[in-house]
Amino acid sequence: MVTEEQVRKGLEKLMVPGVMRSVNGLNLVREISLSGQEVRINLASAALNKGAQEWLKTSAREIIGKLPEVNGVEIEFTEAKPAELNKIGKIIAIMSGKGGVGKSLVAALTAILLKRQGFETGILDADLTGPSIPKMFGITERPTGSDSGILPVLSRSGIELMSINLLLPQEDDAVIWRGPLISNTIKQFGEDVLWGKLDYLIIDLPPGTADAPLTVMQSFPISGVIIVFTPQDLTAMIVKKAVNMAQKMDKAILGVVENMSYLYVPEIDKRIEIFGRSQGEEMARAAKAPLLGQLPIDPEVSRLCDHGDIERYDSDAFASLSQATIQALAGPN
Repeated sequence: MVTEEQVRKGLEKLMVPGVMRSVNGLNLVREISLSGQEVRINLASAALNKGAQEWLKTSAREIIGKLPEVNGVEIEFTEAKPAELNKIGKIIAIMSGKGGVGKSLVAALTAILLKRQGFETGILDADLTGPSIPKMFGITERPTGSDSGILPVLSRSGIELMSINLLLPQEDDAVIWRGPLISNTIKQFGEDVLWGKLDYLIIDLPPGTADAPLTVMQSFPISGVIIVFTPQDLTAMIVKKAVNMAQKMDKAILGVVENMSYLYVPEIDKRIEIFGRSQGEEMARAAKAPLLGQLPIDPEVSRLCDHGDIERYDSDAFASLSQATIQALAGPN
């Protein structure tokens, strides 16, 4: 006789159109009931249009019908909201008080290193007026969904992505919105997007300490914050404002990352600190958190981002950042 475990294992092969994660991975399986050789499966309909539902019905009957001693498969759908289904282990905010320091790059690299470690990972691009995550990952297709929710887009390596740029008619269209509309949209990205089961959700925050970062801090159960900065004294002063914000809101600072820390010239085997001496240790002390890494000015990063291939990036500095970040993330619950 077929078991529930066999059915659930079979449903791992049932991929949801538009996002290509299994119904198990998106936490859509509500109930499985067995009666003799009959199997009844109840799936949540959140973010699934009628076409997707019919495709899942047909495919589920085909997959589960092949299991031993199964003579009938019934598929039913139950209404549900994405917020009721999302099951996210840890939410990590990537933050800085200043723009142009590389928050989006660090957000992307953090998600990539987690995915390489085998964790189910997503990125929420909360920088609505300056979204760059889709470009880095080479994502141009629009998300699918229904009146009940939106499905994220999957990157080449399997990272779930959601960004306002994926919803605009043109990627270079400006988002000319006031604060309340931006805040409401960020909340919707958390509540109306079907993230499903994730080990980590990385949130790429906009710069500053105003409406948008405040909305994320107040609306999401943030497990920890990673602060990004560059070596200049002016930048360090402004970024300390973000450190103070996180501390005042009782959000754990997991570590700090110094981006554009130096330029390595292999021909003379020398590091050149183009923007001045490193501020890494000083920022780590101010944040009362470890220095996770110092990323160099790397032309390869620019090339890969421009071509949408950031998932292919690798370097000694990235390996060091990965090791330190994994260690830091293992700490908070």
